[in-house]
Amino acid sequence: MGLEFKELDVRPILAAGGEPFQAIMAAVEELEPGQGLTLLAPFQPQPLYSVMQRMGFLHQVNRLEGGDFEVRFSPRATEVITSDGAQDAGSWPEPTRSFHLSDLAPPQPMVRILSELETMAPGEVLFAVLAKEPLFLFPELVKRGHRWAGNFDSTGTEFRIMIRRGA
Repeated sequence: MGLEFKELDVRPILAAGGEPFQAIMAAVEELEPGQGLTLLAPFQPQPLYSVMQRMGFLHQVNRLEGGDFEVRFSPRATEVITSDGAQDAGSWPEPTRSFHLSDLAPPQPMVRILSELETMAPGEVLFAVLAKEPLFLFPELVKRGHRWAGNFDSTGTEFRIMIRRGA
């Protein structure tokens, strides 16, 4: 499934002498994770590009017939974050255990992951899908000698994590 875009046409606002910035920011606030915004304007909104970049969006500009512009703001792909020493996660063995825990409320995913790791052999890898970035899990993994690498999926709605069992 491709990226879905909401459309905002600011040409009528500008034609009436208004300032569209508030309408644009309201439209951005209403975007669901992984959604983009298509902006229709009579000119390229150059100052908006840096604002949207700071908010995590890339832009692509298309000139329309008649001289107007269509600017598509797409959410930036989330980079993989890792614990210290996990930069080689791409060379880890395939996970021996996989869990989809996004339907569990905190702290259940953390408890489940930590208990599973206790039963695994050193070097084995666990993969899990979570509803959000597990900020409280990260220090627990490091404290116990495990390494991890993770990121959000392309929609930004689920966090995927690989954990390599420490010694």
